[in-house]
Amino acid sequence: MNWPQLADQFEKSFGGQPRIFRAPGRVNLIGEHTDYNDGFVMPAAIGFSAYVAVGPRTDRHLVIRSEEFAGEFKFDLSHLPAKRSGNWCDYIVGVAVVLARQGVNLSGTNLLVHGEVPIGAGLSSSAAIEVASALALLSRAEVQLPLPEIAKLCREAENSFVGARVGIMDQFVSCTGKAGHAILLDCRELSYELAPIPAGIQLVVCNTMVKHDLATGTYNIRRSECEEGVQFFAQRDPQVRALRDVSVDLLKQHSSDLPPVIGKRCSHVVHEDRRTLDAADAFRRGDLKRVGELMSESHCSLRDLYEVSCRELDIMVESAQGLPGFIGGRMTGGGFGGCTVNLVEQQHAQDFAAQISQRFRGKTGIEPQIYICFAEDGAQELLGSS
Repeated sequence: MNWPQLADQFEKSFGGQPRIFRAPGRVNLIGEHTDYNDGFVMPAAIGFSAYVAVGPRTDRHLVIRSEEFAGEFKFDLSHLPAKRSGNWCDYIVGVAVVLARQGVNLSGTNLLVHGEVPIGAGLSSSAAIEVASALALLSRAEVQLPLPEIAKLCREAENSFVGARVGIMDQFVSCTGKAGHAILLDCRELSYELAPIPAGIQLVVCNTMVKHDLATGTYNIRRSECEEGVQFFAQRDPQVRALRDVSVDLLKQHSSDLPPVIGKRCSHVVHEDRRTLDAADAFRRGDLKRVGELMSESHCSLRDLYEVSCRELDIMVESAQGLPGFIGGRMTGGGFGGCTVNLVEQQHAQDFAAQISQRFRGKTGIEPQIYICFAEDGAQELLGSS
């Protein structure tokens, strides 16, 4: 479905001409599990988006429908729920709750949602729907906010209402992405710079089609392990507020004193921050060979130190090795399934997709989905009010 069709469906469902907003999913080239440690990440927005068509109601209700899921959800804006229901609409309701807490005067609203970001693939379908919904709800309140502020509100919705302790990366790049570029984001300062992806290079995202059940729970455990590491280092250096503040030298100095598991988690984060900064520098210099090496090191660290990979992800990474046009690849997202991201020379992208699919299927019996992408622009309004 394209967005003009979504406008037609909105008119059939609710009547009237809607405004339409889109926000993309993302893929992270390097810098995994560093965002909630105040570190550095390098994501890119991709050409899978969530679309929200929005129009007014005469009452004080928020009504949500989806093109992908049956049913209708209706909420009284004067008495929004205090906790999630476990339905997909939680991401939208959470944004409404956070906006109301911030003093935004929400008006009666009809929302029709269309999502094309693969769900459960680690491509941030949740951030896309949050950002597009935030823009839609703000438009009804006639409030404009800077995109970084919208990203922070959406993260708060996922943290406090949905209950996922995510960092800022997904929402931020969904808001601020730029076509042809990755973004080097400082997750503490929320400052960023564009990292041009050289012409002739495509992002090939390989979906393993598996998502192991321990993903969400283990994600929160990893956050707690990192916090334990911060407490350890803060006792030795009061300047340490997050693992981002731990230098490689400080890590080496105390590595034998750390509990072994905590030491592994800290080692991944500290070195992953360094890899991300090095990758940004390599992009600036056009040194794609070095970018590929850093992506490989990142995957090994996620597998062996942070322990968030899985058999299927490892096989997908291995299946890319030696294929024509392949520059580098790694798992992307929270882990335990989902996708890998690969940098591939454009003239080889189609063959790469076919061959990696064949290799992966032969080793696992699973038919993967392969997406050939470019870096795209972030959130925007597609159809305004007349």
